[in-house]
Amino acid sequence: MTSSRTTKPLLVFYLGTMFAMIGLSLAFPRAVETLFAQPDFYRHAKFIHILTVTLVFSNAVIGSLWELRALLNGRPEIVRYTYEHVVWLDAVFTAPLIIIAVTSGIMLGTILGGVWSMKWLAVAFSLFLFSGAIWLLLDIPSQYQAKKLFAAMESGATVLPAKLSRLLWGRMALNAFTLVPLLIIFYLMVHKPDL
Repeated sequence: MTSSRTTKPLLVFYLGTMFAMIGLSLAFPRAVETLFAQPDFYRHAKFIHILTVTLVFSNAVIGSLWELRALLNGRPEIVRYTYEHVVWLDAVFTAPLIIIAVTSGIMLGTILGGVWSMKWLAVAFSLFLFSGAIWLLLDIPSQYQAKKLFAAMESGATVLPAKLSRLLWGRMALNAFTLVPLLIIFYLMVHKPDL
């Protein structure tokens, strides 16, 4: 099983980086605005933002489908293997992409007049923060709870323990729920409606 010693420091580092960036932007808003309001950066930031947001969303969808297939199969060794790799991808792939997506999105919003200046952008950013809060408060703790339950599972088990099965199906429901705000964000990014 992928050691929590492998993924936990990465997640702590990326979460710390996100919180430090938020703290710095709250403490020094004018400096951040000046840095991000560089018109020369617009096309580069737009490309990076579209790329990272697409990869985060794709990873969320593909990871959910991969977990669903494993759960439907029901074989504990397949579920464990799948789960380990989805958690690993969250730590080494999704977390840094989220940092880049948020940074480039704030940069684009600043160039366009401010993240809160356009209602569609404010709604999209709020939905992204909402999804992030769910990931931070519910998904990550459930990953560590699942790791403990996998570690306690008997070697050679032919069925998942009921508690672990309920937890993993609950994670699937949570994943499906958090994809909805991401779909709305994509719609808002493309159509930029007057709200």
